[in-house]
Amino acid sequence: MNISYKWLKEYVDFDLSPQQVCDALTSTGLEVDALEEVQSIRGGLKGLYVGKVLTCEVHPNSDHLHVTTVDLGKGEPSQIVCGAPNVAAGQKVIVADLGCVLYDGDQEFVIKKSKLRGVESNGMICAEDEIGVGTSHDGIIVLPDDAVVGTPAAEYYNLESDWLIEVDITANRADALSHWGVARDLYAWLKQNGYETSLHRPSDDAFAVDNHDLPIEVEIQNTEACKRYACVSVSGCQVKESPDWLKNKLTTIGLRPINNIVDITNYVMMAYGQPLHTFDADMVKGRKIVVKTMPEGTPFVTLDGEEHKLSERDLAICNAEEPMCIAGVFGGKGSGTYETTTNVVLESAYFHPTWIRKSARRHGLSTDASFRFERGIDPNGVIYALKQAALLCKELAGGKVSMEICDVYPEKMENAVVDLQYSYVHNLVGKDIPVETIKNICQTLEMKVLQETAEGLKLEIPAYRVDVTRPCDVVEDILRIYGYNNVEIPTQLKSSLVIKGEEDRKHKLQNLVSEQLVGAGFNEILNNSLTKTAYYGESDTVVKIMNPLSSDLGVMRQTLLYGGLESVEHNVKRKQANLRFFEFGNCYFFDPEKLNEENPIQAYKEENFMGIWVTGKRVEGSWAHPNEDSTYYELAAYVQNILSRIGMKQGLMVQKKSENPDFSAGIVIENRGGKKLIEMGILSKKLLKQFDLQQPVYFAELNWTQLMKATKKNEVTFTEISKHPAVSRDLALLVDNAVEFAQIEQIARQTEKKLLKKVELFDVYEGKNLPEGKKSYAVNFILQDTEKTMNDKQIDAIMQKLIANLKKQLNAELR
Repeated sequence: MNISYKWLKEYVDFDLSPQQVCDALTSTGLEVDALEEVQSIRGGLKGLYVGKVLTCEVHPNSDHLHVTTVDLGKGEPSQIVCGAPNVAAGQKVIVADLGCVLYDGDQEFVIKKSKLRGVESNGMICAEDEIGVGTSHDGIIVLPDDAVVGTPAAEYYNLESDWLIEVDITANRADALSHWGVARDLYAWLKQNGYETSLHRPSDDAFAVDNHDLPIEVEIQNTEACKRYACVSVSGCQVKESPDWLKNKLTTIGLRPINNIVDITNYVMMAYGQPLHTFDADMVKGRKIVVKTMPEGTPFVTLDGEEHKLSERDLAICNAEEPMCIAGVFGGKGSGTYETTTNVVLESAYFHPTWIRKSARRHGLSTDASFRFERGIDPNGVIYALKQAALLCKELAGGKVSMEICDVYPEKMENAVVDLQYSYVHNLVGKDIPVETIKNICQTLEMKVLQETAEGLKLEIPAYRVDVTRPCDVVEDILRIYGYNNVEIPTQLKSSLVIKGEEDRKHKLQNLVSEQLVGAGFNEILNNSLTKTAYYGESDTVVKIMNPLSSDLGVMRQTLLYGGLESVEHNVKRKQANLRFFEFGNCYFFDPEKLNEENPIQAYKEENFMGIWVTGKRVEGSWAHPNEDSTYYELAAYVQNILSRIGMKQGLMVQKKSENPDFSAGIVIENRGGKKLIEMGILSKKLLKQFDLQQPVYFAELNWTQLMKATKKNEVTFTEISKHPAVSRDLALLVDNAVEFAQIEQIARQTEKKLLKKVELFDVYEGKNLPEGKKSYAVNFILQDTEKTMNDKQIDAIMQKLIANLKKQLNAELR
C-alpha cells in the first residue's frame, strides 16, 4: 500500500519527519518497506533560475535565432542563443543554467556550453513544456516584472516534494488499506506517546440533491453475497482531464490518471478504503440495477475486452436486461465512463469477502477493488464515500445530483462486542499495563466502551476492524500501540524439562546429515510444497488445491525431484554449472480407495523426504587434479555415507531396478517389508529437456520417514577391532547380461551372514571372447572371523557354497 506523506497530513495533525512517521507506523504493526522522495515535476526544477534578458539581437548567421545576454544574479551575465519568437530585452524568464538536466519523456539531456551557428551559448531560455510546468511550446515563459532575478525556479513555482511511504499490509489489516485507515493508527500512536494531535476528515454535510431527473431503482436478489448496496446518479457531467491536485495525488502513489470521473473513484478508494464503480447512466437499461447471480456459462466481456464465462457463484451487477459488472472485481465493456458520458451512476457497496475472493481467483482478475473487498471493508463507510464522490463530481465535472441516495441494506451488520479482563491483558502481555492506559488506547482506536468495571471493559469494536473479534485480538491492538519495545525482557526464564523423544532423534540425525553434506560441498535448498499440475499429468493420487492461484501452484508435490531441477536450471542458466544440492521436505499423497466421508483425512498421507542432486564437474580448475565429471558412483557414495551415519544396516535392505520413467538408469532400495526407502539414478534426457538442461543430473530421493522408522530401535554398540586378519577372495563370474551386481551381493549375504564383511564389484567386461548375451563380473569378497584366524578349509567351504548358490540361482559360471 503506497501512502503519501502530505496526503496523510490532511487527516491527522503531526510535525514528524517522514522517517519518524515510518518508524511510528512500523511500531504499530504497519511495517514500512520503503521511503522515497517523490517530485511532482521530474527533476524538481533543479538548475533552473529566474533570469532577466538584458540584450536581444538577431543572430548574424540565422534569421530566426537571437543572441541574448541574461542576468542570472550570479555576477557576469550569460550569453544564450534562443530560437523563441517572443524573446525580447527586458523580459523576466526561466533559464536552464549549465549542468541543468531536462527531460523529454524517458530521455534526459544536460545543458552544456555549445555553439549554435558559430555563436557560443551558455544555457537555455525555457518554454513551459521543456521544464514540465505546462504544455505550451509557443514560446518561452515570460514572467511578471516583480519576479526576483536569481530565484530558483522550484522556489518561484512553490514546488514541494512529497514522500512515498510503502507499507506492507498484512492480510488481517484490511482497515489500513487507505490513507484514512493509516491515519487512524498513527493518531492512536501519537496520542499514546504524548503528542498534541487531532484526527479529521472532510465533512459530507454539503451533500444535497439538486433534482430528481435520473432515479435508479436497486434490487438485491442475493443477500448472502451482497450485504449492502447504495447508488446515486449525477447528471450533466463533463468528462475531462482532472485538475493538477488530483492528478498529483494519484501519480504520487503510483496510479495513472484517466479522466475526472474515474480519478474521483480511485481517489475516494485510496483516501477512505471504499471501492467505488461508475456506470454510464444511459447504459443502465430500465434504470434499474439488480444484484444477482447469472446462469452457469453466461458470456461476459470485461472492460479490457476479454470474454469470460460467468459461474453461478459469480455475483453480477446487472441492469434490467444484462450483466454490467462482476461485482467487486471488474467492470463490463460498454458500462463504464467514456468521453461521451454525461450522466453517471455511482456505486458503493459491501460484498461478502469470500464471494469476491473466489470470483477474482476463478477469472484470474486482481484489482485494487477486489483486493479490498476480499479482505473486508467497512460497511458503515459506504454512504460517506458515496457522498464524497458525488460532491467531487459536482465540483470537478459540473454535474448535479439527480436522485436521493438509494441505500438497500436488508440486514444491518452488527459490530462485534468483546469482554476484556484487565488480568487477561496483563497475563498475555507479560506486564501490568495501567488500567487507564488500556482504556485510552481502546478509545483512540475507536472502540466504544459499553460497560466499565473494576475487572475490565465491555467493548464494541468498529465494523471496519474485521480482524478483531476476541479478547486476544484486542490485546494485540493494545500492545502494538503501547509499544512492543516497552515490554521489558524478563530476567527469569520459566521452563519445564522434558525427556528426549523420537522427534528429537529425527531432528538430530537430520542436522548431522546436513552438516555432513555441507562439509562435502553441498548447498541446502528449500522449494515450495505447491508445484505445477503439469508435472503429474492426470494422476489420481495427486493432492489438488481447490482454489489454486495458478496452474504453477495447482497441486501438492509428490516428489522433491522437480523443485530441485528448477533450482538446478536457475543456476545453470546463470553460469553455475557445478552443483550439489540437498533438500529436506514433505511430500503429499492421495489414495482414492481410502476416501471416506466420515473421515476424509484418511485418504491423505504426508511423508518426509530427502533429495540429493549432483551435476557438473566434481573437480574443475585444480592445479593438482585434472578436470573430472561427476558420476552416478559419486552420488551412490554420498547416499551410502548417509545410511552409515544414521545406522541403517545393509542386511535390512533389498535392491531392485527402478522402473521410474524419470530415470534412464536407476535403482530402488526397499526394506524387507517392500516399503521403498531410496530411489536413485541418472535422470532421463527427456526429463532434462523439459528443464532445458544439457548436462547429466544424478538424483537420489530418500524416504526419511521410513528410514527413521527402520532405525528407530537401533542401539549404539561398540566392538573391539578384530585382532585376526581378514581374508580376500576374488571371483570372475560369467553371467547373463540381465544379471545385476545387486543380485550377486544379495545371494552372497544370504549364503554367509556372519563372516562375510564386504562384497565389492571391481571390474565388468563385455565383448570379445565371451559368449553372446554374457558378461563378466569381477567381484571381491572379504571374510573375517573376530574370534579366531580362519583356515583354508573353512574359507574354501564358504566359497564353494557361495559358488554353488550363484550357479543355482543366477546360472553363473567361473571364468
